[in-house]
Amino acid sequence: MNVLKVKKGETLARKQDKVMEWYLIQEGSVIRQFAFAEIIMHRNAIVGILENEWFACDYVANEDTTLIVIPCKNAQDLRKILSEHENFRPIFLRTAVEQRHQALCLYASLQKKCMLLHNAAETLYSEYKNLCSEKLLDEQDFPRMEQFAALKMQHRAENWEIANSNSLVRSYLKEYMQLMIKDDSLCVGAIMEAAAQMRRVTQGIGEMVNYLQYNRDILFSDSRDDIFHLFFAMAVQQSQKKQDISEIKKRLLNMVDVMTKLDVYDKKQMAEAHELCENYDFTKESEGRINIMREDCIAHIMEYAGYGSDMIRDFHSIVQQYRELPDMMSTDNEARQLRREITKVFYDIYTKAFMRSVEELVKPSPIMMMFFNFGFMDAEVLGETNTNALYNLTDSLGLFHSANVYTVYDWLVQIYQGKKDPSRNEFDQDFNAFLLEEKRTGNITEEQMQQYKNDRRQKVQFEIRNMFTSGNRVTYGRVTTFCPVLMEEDFINTVEKMAVTAEKIADAINKVRCVDYSALYHDVMFSDPDRGINQEWIKKEILPDVILMPNAGTRTLMWQETSGAKIDTPARFLFPIFSAVDLDDQMVECIGRYRWEICRRVQGVYWNDIREKSLTAEYCDFIQYYRKNSDLSADAKEKIKTALSRARNSYREVFVKDYQAWMKYESQGSFRLNKVARDILVRYCPFAKDIRQGLATNPQYQNAFHRLDAENRKKLQRFRSVYDKYEAAGGEITPELKENLRFYQM
Repeated sequence: MNVLKVKKGETLARKQDKVMEWYLIQEGSVIRQFAFAEIIMHRNAIVGILENEWFACDYVANEDTTLIVIPCKNAQDLRKILSEHENFRPIFLRTAVEQRHQALCLYASLQKKCMLLHNAAETLYSEYKNLCSEKLLDEQDFPRMEQFAALKMQHRAENWEIANSNSLVRSYLKEYMQLMIKDDSLCVGAIMEAAAQMRRVTQGIGEMVNYLQYNRDILFSDSRDDIFHLFFAMAVQQSQKKQDISEIKKRLLNMVDVMTKLDVYDKKQMAEAHELCENYDFTKESEGRINIMREDCIAHIMEYAGYGSDMIRDFHSIVQQYRELPDMMSTDNEARQLRREITKVFYDIYTKAFMRSVEELVKPSPIMMMFFNFGFMDAEVLGETNTNALYNLTDSLGLFHSANVYTVYDWLVQIYQGKKDPSRNEFDQDFNAFLLEEKRTGNITEEQMQQYKNDRRQKVQFEIRNMFTSGNRVTYGRVTTFCPVLMEEDFINTVEKMAVTAEKIADAINKVRCVDYSALYHDVMFSDPDRGINQEWIKKEILPDVILMPNAGTRTLMWQETSGAKIDTPARFLFPIFSAVDLDDQMVECIGRYRWEICRRVQGVYWNDIREKSLTAEYCDFIQYYRKNSDLSADAKEKIKTALSRARNSYREVFVKDYQAWMKYESQGSFRLNKVARDILVRYCPFAKDIRQGLATNPQYQNAFHRLDAENRKKLQRFRSVYDKYEAAGGEITPELKENLRFYQM
């Protein structure tokens, strides 16, 4: 077992990382992070012991920390370790029980917060309505309450589980451990039982964290569309009439107290709430809440983008004509012409508004954020219910962002700031190649080309003209009726249920990784000549950048297999920000296309040359000569003919359909593919070890799995030998090198 040292603030494991080993804390402490909730793990705690295949959250060093790396990831490994090291039994068991207890305590705390938020909102809104009635005041609309409900848990811990854990840890842990450590089976069973319970509790914690994140703005939000500002506006109104506002202020202070107990608001929001309660002069006119349905949103957006009244009036007229069509989804000439005009103006507005938002550094209004992130422009086109739901989402935009998931607005900001390069266009040209072509054709001069290379505005405009306009249209799904303005007709369910959050994307990717473990791994070069390694190809997993297009759509788009010329850069996947179809199925389809395109990229001109064995070469050979293949039955040949016809003779699309069947059915032991396709997929898209073990006795897979396991053992042994020599020469086994070893254990 190796010793690992991490400095304060360093990440030991990230959410979505594959669990391939555990880490016993020898000195120091580690923070287990759940958004705004966390657990501190101290000496003898074990990072990973209660996880499943993927880390459920981030683990960050709370101070300089020393850990022992334990090569363990499942019950079989655990039994082996405990049989070889009996002294580990009490340590492993105690930390499993105590970490489960910590999670249950956090669960109970979050459960109380969710109940507090729900009860406070319901009670305060009821009191607001009663006060309006008593004081003969006009009651302001607050449609958010119609959608607000108590949290319904899918992964819940029962009260008896929490009580059981309390009694065990506080009163009977010593006796429990004395019994359980007597036998490996008892000890392993107790630890794995705690792990299974812990995973369910962790999923429940995630549900409650999401509930609080999404619904906290019902009490107080930056957009002022909340219960706090309902009472605040009432206080202003009463104060101006020289009426007593003590009852109203009492409720405002009560809300601040609830906000403090919830501990889910940032410092700026808490300071603002305190300031409004304690120091605000209620006799002066307040800004008040925004009623989104009464706002001229088109004018608001276009004025922000710098348009004059004539252009605003003309665009209003076009949208009005489109809105009044008997069928807005019609494909007749009038509807098509209106959609073309709206589309042209939409992207011009978007470009100008975006540039102002990043150059003036003034925070855009909620209406502008609805436009930037969701494609919203007109409340009547979207409908009142959807508009209000979308407005509420502007206080929860963090739900759509993670380390590799971006809304289109976030993505363009990354381009503008130089953190990401513009995507390639439909001619497979990157930004510099495009400028070179523009110079060659005489559209720009040499001087302009050199100037544009580092021009942030030019880069953003290139991304909007290419990736954004094409990606938005394709991910919508129905290209003949596409209109970039978000419409009510696009929603077949509620906004909340169709929203594609970063967490949903992560879950969908993980479901693919659990079956096709090598899907996102690249071969990358490692070199350290001074310590004996001149050139070594190692496996590195690179998660894709997922960009959420501002539409309610039905399709995904694998836009780029890499970000640039280097093979070790992330792919770029485009998804609709509101999905009308199953997200898991969309992700499988997208990764299927990615597998094909990354193979083409790696193989270069030999991508379909059968002499250079690869996924694409063998699949092309199989499809091209299927009629002469004696391994295929007449029925199988007829199915291939039909599949080719449906795919319009695209070999890639035939492969994607087979890949979907491979992931969904063949991984469960249900045969859907012909013999030749199965043989190719079993070699180039092998299942994860647990699935291979479940299918190992099946003659269709037996030989292929045996070969794969033998090859992995051989490569693992070779790499361990290389690493030993490298360490002896003074080299450090980096996380990338460790990941390479883990790959051959999967």
